[in-house]
Amino acid sequence: MTIDELRPGEVLRFESAAVTPGGKGVNVARVAREMGSPSVLVGFVPGRTGAASAALLADEGLSLREVEVGGEIRSSAIILERSGRVTVFNEPGPPLAPGDWERYEAQIAAALAGERVLACSGSLPPAAPVDGYARLVGLAHERAALAIVDVGGPALGAALCGGADVVTPNLAEAEGLLHGRADETVDAGGVDAVRARATQAARELVARGARRAVVTAAEAGAAAADGDDVWWAGAPRVAEVRNPIGAGDALVGGLAISLERGEPFASAVAAGMATGAASVETDVAGVVVPSRVAALLATVA
Repeated sequence: MTIDELRPGEVLRFESAAVTPGGKGVNVARVAREMGSPSVLVGFVPGRTGAASAALLADEGLSLREVEVGGEIRSSAIILERSGRVTVFNEPGPPLAPGDWERYEAQIAAALAGERVLACSGSLPPAAPVDGYARLVGLAHERAALAIVDVGGPALGAALCGGADVVTPNLAEAEGLLHGRADETVDAGGVDAVRARATQAARELVARGARRAVVTAAEAGAAAADGDDVWWAGAPRVAEVRNPIGAGDALVGGLAISLERGEPFASAVAAGMATGAASVETDVAGVVVPSRVAALLATVA
């Protein structure tokens, strides 16, 4: 929803509103669709609103393997102000019942047949196993697929122990795990300071078990680590920021597509940076224009 200014405590009328199925995995799947690399989305579908969301995904042409669970799907409200400030309201999702996660894993295993990359994106539902993503990493490795994990908190720690092929937290998520910081936003600060912090975080994530790491720092860029090789990828300059939500998800999508094609990790990171930058130029999270991705890729430093 867009508004001139968010003023808590008042009755507000928004200028425009768009209702879309969302979530980090959905955004990754949208990027894959837009870039001509079909994907399969595996997701929990709670209740009647979950069924409605699944129908909206079908309308978009996204392939979904549904795991029906109890409760109702959670909603998020994203408020875009004219100043560029973004506020996100996230509802809690319904807790999983015994056996729900195991059914989810079975769908993942079935969907992985013949695939080369598994992208695990987003926070885990209440009552999911803390090592859930580590278990999915194991499923991917059993099938000779790469596993990318984009999450924070204890689930990130478990994914490191599970030997995730790539982890892609933002700086706040990385430092939250490594140093116990609770802030969910990326503290901008000076570019040099942010770059140093992200670079150190990428090193530490690899030292803790990830095979590779990308630590994003919004418009400042991202630090990437591949074993002992660590470098900084500068963010491309975009024409206009229309909706910054989902930029990290778009990065994961671009990265996954490149890795699926067998490109070197450094090239995949650059493609991810370009895809993430292109996504902020569109109104809907996860939607990118391929020609803009190509143009921005040429400017990634």
